[in-house]
Amino acid sequence: MLRFLAARAGRAVLTLFLCVSGVFLALRLAGDPADIMLSIDAPPDVRAYYRELWGLDRPLIEQYGLYLASAVRGDFGVSFADNRPAFDAVVEALPKTALLGLSALLLALLVGLPLGVVAAVKHNSAIDRIAMASAVFGYAIPIFFLGILLILLFALKLRVLPSAGSDTPLHLLLPMVTLGLPLAGRLARFARTSTLEVLGKPFIRAARGRGVRPFGLIVHHALPNAAVPLLMFLGIEIGGILAGGAVTETIFAWPGLGRLLVDAVATRDLPVVQACILTITLIMVSANLLTDVLHILIDPRLGGFRSAQGASA
Repeated sequence: MLRFLAARAGRAVLTLFLCVSGVFLALRLAGDPADIMLSIDAPPDVRAYYRELWGLDRPLIEQYGLYLASAVRGDFGVSFADNRPAFDAVVEALPKTALLGLSALLLALLVGLPLGVVAAVKHNSAIDRIAMASAVFGYAIPIFFLGILLILLFALKLRVLPSAGSDTPLHLLLPMVTLGLPLAGRLARFARTSTLEVLGKPFIRAARGRGVRPFGLIVHHALPNAAVPLLMFLGIEIGGILAGGAVTETIFAWPGLGRLLVDAVATRDLPVVQACILTITLIMVSANLLTDVLHILIDPRLGGFRSAQGASA
């Protein structure tokens, strides 16, 4: 297990390095940030002053080396927009993103998991078809369209929920539903497939033959064995939550990491963009690593199998 975790940690570090390097080069090759941050009629000496202040007058390879050295120390520079540390802006926005993402994940688990299990138990019945039609509708509808639809209905038509901000718990409801319903649809279909696969195993037929009741068969036999692929699915979906969160936070003016990233990209605030990308990548890599550890704890055979694969590779 230690060899497996060490290999995964090495891959995580490599992923972070490649991601940060790619973002650094893409942003700087996209154009001079001074052209966006300063007015078009800014005098050349003012433009030169800010380019020197932001370190943009140095060769690209020197900027890259200085950035990597600073990132290792946890220093991501200062924002071009408000001259505060870039990582402070990320730390300020991260709790809001965590609240929205965890709420959406909880909603997806409460809706999607029971829906998928019931559809699997009632395979090929009317309940199965209705459940899967609802799941397809949930994950097929675009997030931006669902968000606008909810604003039109609950904020403008019925006037029962706020459409923007994060001041009260009511402000969380529309963004949570917008982000959580598509995830619930994907989870329902995956849970149905995983549960159906487990229900076809010989040990399930043996349990039925011993007279195990249907509820106990699902709870004590089917769901624990379907947990490994479900955990893998949820680990992968962390990235989807973060990506969808950027759209959702922009629609509802939710002051989270996704909205901060969108605003920073629009103004080409390089330090903030790089701090956001590194934070998002770190979250995704950590979630995947945690998922692998949980897989091993649930089924220790996975650790030996994957370690053997890594050694042979």
